[in-house]
Amino acid sequence: MAHLLDLSTLTAPLPAVVPALGELFNSAGFDLSLVGGPVRDLFLGRVSPDLDFTTNADPDQTIAVIRRWADTYWEIGRAFGTIGLRKDGHQLEITTYRAESYDPGSRNPAVAFGTSLEDDLFRRDFTVNAMALRLPTLELVDPWGGVKDLSAGVLRTPGVPSSSFSDDPLRMMRAARFVSQLGVSVAPEVLEAMTSMAERIGIISAERVRDELMKLILGPAPARGIDVMVETGLADHVLPEVSALRLEIDEHHKHKDVYQHSLTVMEQACALETENDGAVPAPDFVLRFAALMHDIGKPATRKFESSGAVSFRHHDAVGSKLTARRMRELRFDNDTIKAVARLVELHMRFYGYGEAGWTDSAVRRYVNDAGPLLERLHRLTRSDVTTRNKRKAERLAFAYDDLETRIAVLAEQEELASIRPDLDGAAIMELLHIRPGPVVGRAYRFLMEERMEHGPLERDMAEARLRSWWSRQPESQETREAHPSESRKA
Repeated sequence: MAHLLDLSTLTAPLPAVVPALGELFNSAGFDLSLVGGPVRDLFLGRVSPDLDFTTNADPDQTIAVIRRWADTYWEIGRAFGTIGLRKDGHQLEITTYRAESYDPGSRNPAVAFGTSLEDDLFRRDFTVNAMALRLPTLELVDPWGGVKDLSAGVLRTPGVPSSSFSDDPLRMMRAARFVSQLGVSVAPEVLEAMTSMAERIGIISAERVRDELMKLILGPAPARGIDVMVETGLADHVLPEVSALRLEIDEHHKHKDVYQHSLTVMEQACALETENDGAVPAPDFVLRFAALMHDIGKPATRKFESSGAVSFRHHDAVGSKLTARRMRELRFDNDTIKAVARLVELHMRFYGYGEAGWTDSAVRRYVNDAGPLLERLHRLTRSDVTTRNKRKAERLAFAYDDLETRIAVLAEQEELASIRPDLDGAAIMELLHIRPGPVVGRAYRFLMEERMEHGPLERDMAEARLRSWWSRQPESQETREAHPSESRKA
């Protein structure tokens, strides 16, 4: 199906570089079409940050056309028929019509250039991405009903789903991702193919799976995307710890499984992000993924008590280790792994505050242990309240309000975010007449504990307490013999 597109019916503007590039290729005697996600997004009222085009020109011919027009261009994707370029702040990719064939055991397609726009569209993942806008005529080419499916909010494949997923199993992850990003549902025949072929995701590199997972988590509806992964069995191969949560009952024994609880916590965490600025700008992967993973230690720690209750002692520590291991397998960077795992480890720290209250020392430790993750920990802890008991929810919210107030008061008094011992390493070595080594670290940790327990100390008091501590250490004997005058001071 092809017809001229009336741009006045669209709510998103067409960037000026699009028709300009179309005129350039047309003048050189080649076809050019805007294709895929950018065309879909025009109907959704938004402009894609990256603009994709397809053409009957081969890579050498494409370079000849754009060489002088582009601000810069690159040939990294040349083997796949793709030339990238930048023009007026836009990033563009131009790919020669492709007719791919796949080795079922390979991670990558064997690329063959095609000659037909319709054939090129047929090889794409979903009908909503299999639309093109011929340039410069602005003729919409939609042979597989992408506009209709987009309007209906349903995800279908141009051909048989099993063939599409056999060709590129990563498309199954994309289906879950689009559920999160676009708010669509997955057609029954597509879900069936995903379920029967879920294990095929195993041939895809961890890095590519990770990238799709991150896009899913950062979408407007990540819980829906995760649910598709779990229901089809994809999560069994990508996030098996999340799938395992369906079998568990939460610690309150209220007949809601931990899996649904975790999805709710993630949704509530999303709602507590700030829009464009503030402490946790939206969307925040670290907060959202920690919310999803925060209870994955429960299956391994479940215990049936004699009273009939179910407990999950130390599931926070166990879950932190499992989270780090899973993220390493998915090739996340170390900083992201540490941040998510730390939030999982700390998510239970607050409980008990409302009943017993905390000393100033405990509040200082809470802030210090959270470090730069404190604002995310605030939101994760609040999101972890999913009880239907209104009085209990209000009590927990009040307790956390109180904790945040105390943190603010102490922070104003003591600069909690940058708590350090009252003496640094150089002062410790000078006072105790010792050289750099493990003993300095022990002394530093002692002073840090003093700082946490008692707040800021005057320098004379800090020195006196350090001398008292030092007098009880076995290493101090050598120093006393070498510096008898200091021994008398201590």
